[in-house]
Amino acid sequence: MKPYIHKVQYYETDKMGITHHSNYIRWMEEARVDFLEQIGWGYDKMEECGIISPVIAVECVYKKPTTFNDRIRVEIRVDGYTGVKLTLKYVMQDIYTEEIVALGESRHCFLSEEGNPVTLWKQFPELDNVLKIGLKSEE
Repeated sequence: MKPYIHKVQYYETDKMGITHHSNYIRWMEEARVDFLEQIGWGYDKMEECGIISPVIAVECVYKKPTTFNDRIRVEIRVDGYTGVKLTLKYVMQDIYTEEIVALGESRHCFLSEEGNPVTLWKQFPELDNVLKIGLKSEE
């Protein structure tokens, strides 16, 4: 899986010249969208199939500030998967110094457009299999 690379934009920084903390959550989302596209199940495909996947929890631990023009590699991995819920872990590193700048986690569920839980192994075995493979590759 190719990591996602984010270039810190000027508008993402605050008066002190460092990246505002809220942007790291956005980078996690950008990496998640990229990850889903790489596994062949982008949000557009999931939505066409009637699947929505809301965030049910998110956490970010900040290790080192970033600034305008920094390049951040966001590595993502499947940390937990039950068929209805998914946990992803994120490691954000400066691509030049290799220093970890933040660690994150997001948890998601899979719902129908009506808000009912979707059991992927029953209704979407192809997506279920891809997520199971991702989980096993991390064990």
